Amino acid sequence: MIDTTGDRASDAQSIHYQQIMQRLEVKTKRMVQQLGERCPHVAGADGIYDDTKESWWTSGFWPGLCWLMYDMTGDACYKEKAEGWEQRLAPCFGQYPPVLHHDVGFQFLLTAVMNHELTGNQEALSIGMHAADILAGRFNPKGRFIRAWNGDMHGWAIIDCMMNLSLLFWASEVSKDPRYKHIAMQHADTFLQYGIREDGSACHILSFDAESGEFIEPIGGQGYGPNSAWSRGNAWALYGFINVHRHTGEARYLQAAKRIAHYFTANLPADGVPCWDFRAEFMDPELRDSSAGAIAASGLLEIAAYVPTAERHLYLAAADRILTGLTDRYAAWDQPSHEAILIGGTGHRPANVNVDVSLIYGDYYYAEAIAKLNGWKRRIF
Repeated sequence: MIDTTGDRASDAQSIHYQQIMQRLEVKTKRMVQQLGERCPHVAGADGIYDDTKESWWTSGFWPGLCWLMYDMTGDACYKEKAEGWEQRLAPCFGQYPPVLHHDVGFQFLLTAVMNHELTGNQEALSIGMHAADILAGRFNPKGRFIRAWNGDMHGWAIIDCMMNLSLLFWASEVSKDPRYKHIAMQHADTFLQYGIREDGSACHILSFDAESGEFIEPIGGQGYGPNSAWSRGNAWALYGFINVHRHTGEARYLQAAKRIAHYFTANLPADGVPCWDFRAEFMDPELRDSSAGAIAASGLLEIAAYVPTAERHLYLAAADRILTGLTDRYAAWDQPSHEAILIGGTGHRPANVNVDVSLIYGDYYYAEAIAKLNGWKRRIF
């Protein structure tokens, strides 16, 4: 096994992650049979995934997981399950009031873009570009940010969107049109200025005056409060900024990713799986979020690929620590009827929604990280 730095891992570590990949293949092939045509988001204590709307922001993660496993194994069962998902999502384009928003990257990178990258499907290319146009169209040039959600939240920007920027970079590459890239970089720079604190922690939501573009205040959102450090938001920031560095080569984005990574890893509990908010204080401060850990682990592997050799072990060791905690304590390997890979996810603790559950994006990013440690080189985000 060759890790993401290009250096050969130890034989013991290589065998360890190969074995996890084998367990993952067994688990995901079972999921293919269990999930049927459902569009999964969350699985509760019974371990059964729900069936949510195609317009929901998580709709791309299950087909994305299948494309990932197809790319890793060549097993046609995954391809058959993943094909056509962009057509299932495409009817959402024409709805008004709109149902799609800043999360079209999550939805179409893992369906249309993944399909096109793997098979050359031209319809998927067209759908992916349409999604990129929707994301670019949400850009506020006064405030230099991509607007979050719909409704009356005209001046809100959200840390999650850092991950959706990859859709714009992809669109610039395939169309040779730099406008998409320029929008992505301006959004990243705005969040770097207002959303990443000196200590490396990240805000969830930023509020701007939509008319003038002036910054108003941070908003807690799914975190404990406006000045807290919601771990999944920090994971989005960590991974998002290293992605922007990968696409642009600009040093400021690498430095931001490293600063966020240092804050994230310094605040991990003993088992390596992050609490839902690193500053939760009185609201279940020990409650974990396995999805935040999975996202951060995959992002840490990306950072390791872009730092000097002397630094790589810091980020590889941090990723390994998180993945070991997830694998040993939060994976449903020995529960055949449990449809998810990971347990212990937290969706929105302040609203008391999806607490201590399984989340499909946690499953995807865990599998993505394990795939990277088994030599997967394709990068969709």
